[in-house]
Amino acid sequence: MHITVRYFASLREALGPSESVEIAEGSTLGALRDALIARGGAHAEVLARGRALRCALNQLMADEATAVPAGAEVAFFPPVTGG
Repeated sequence: MHITVRYFASLREALGPSESVEIAEGSTLGALRDALIARGGAHAEVLARGRALRCALNQLMADEATAVPAGAEVAFFPPVTGG
């Protein structure tokens, strides 16, 4: 199934603003992250396990156990602080 993945902050600098991705039906956000890491290169570096990342599904914060529906928009971004 087809989804759109958007990147923000330092992830956007490394990977660009967005990309279209094909994933298996029933995939979770965690499985999507692992599939992107498996591409190697910049994806593996900036999305690596152990790096703190937040994700959103259709503009709502979600955890990695959340299932991704067809046509979804997924966003990955580093945690941010304000002050």
